[in-house]
Amino acid sequence: MTEATLTDSEFKLLRELTYELTGISLSDSKRNLVQGRLQKRLRFHGLSSYLAYYTMLTQEGPQGTETTEFINCITTNKTDFFREPHHFDFVSGTVIPSLIRRAARGDGERRLRVWHAGCSTGEEPYTLAITLQEALSGHSNWNVLQLASDIDTNVIAHAERGIYEDDRIHTVPSALLKKYFLRKQTAEGDQYKVRQELASQIVFRQINLLDPGWPIGTGTQFDMIFCRNVVIYFDKATQKKLFERLERYLKPGGHLFIGHSESLLGVSESFESLGQTIYRLPETVAVRKAA
Repeated sequence: MTEATLTDSEFKLLRELTYELTGISLSDSKRNLVQGRLQKRLRFHGLSSYLAYYTMLTQEGPQGTETTEFINCITTNKTDFFREPHHFDFVSGTVIPSLIRRAARGDGERRLRVWHAGCSTGEEPYTLAITLQEALSGHSNWNVLQLASDIDTNVIAHAERGIYEDDRIHTVPSALLKKYFLRKQTAEGDQYKVRQELASQIVFRQINLLDPGWPIGTGTQFDMIFCRNVVIYFDKATQKKLFERLERYLKPGGHLFIGHSESLLGVSESFESLGQTIYRLPETVAVRKAA
């Protein structure tokens, strides 16, 4: 069977559907990527054209099984352990000491909540779990819980397993690798499984950031939100809506981390920039909003 070629009109339809479902804005340069990633779905269903595949998706609807497969194919999931390490240095050197001091003064609970909005295969939340374990060492009775979400069900399943091949953990310092991972030798090579003490503090969920309702408890607010290398694929209008919503889920004084090639300039004025794509929601944010 000859591989189908993605026509201009078909790419337009699939690009519009991608935007509608995920908020991802595909440029013309992504045409070959879309064709390459969706070829296997056409083969799977025995379809001869991308128009036939588009028709299948629209007939099935946004909650359909194939629509989930389509989203999984289209989304990009590049990540590493300790990627953009200055963020984790800031957490261990600034955020955690500040929270410890506040708790010692009786100004705050020994409770920490974090959301990773776009966690991919889990390297980011597990890196933060290691960072928190190290920073809170010697400070008992801290209740730490991380929500890690992604739109892609395949990467969520990978993250929940917490098993990584040898070539995926090269950025983890050897001492931390020995401390927080279990090594297993297989016929394909070494594998490393995240220890339960890290995994137990993370809850993985499939969340589409465009959904009008997120499966997060009413009134929930996080001390930190990581939304790194996610909005780079969104247009300005979608970015503005997303950060306006994220603001409601961040505690006043809480911190937002975005990707190195992203910026809130022209997107949101609610956050104070601390440099290096680290932002803080001012303690007086409620007062400023009401003014």
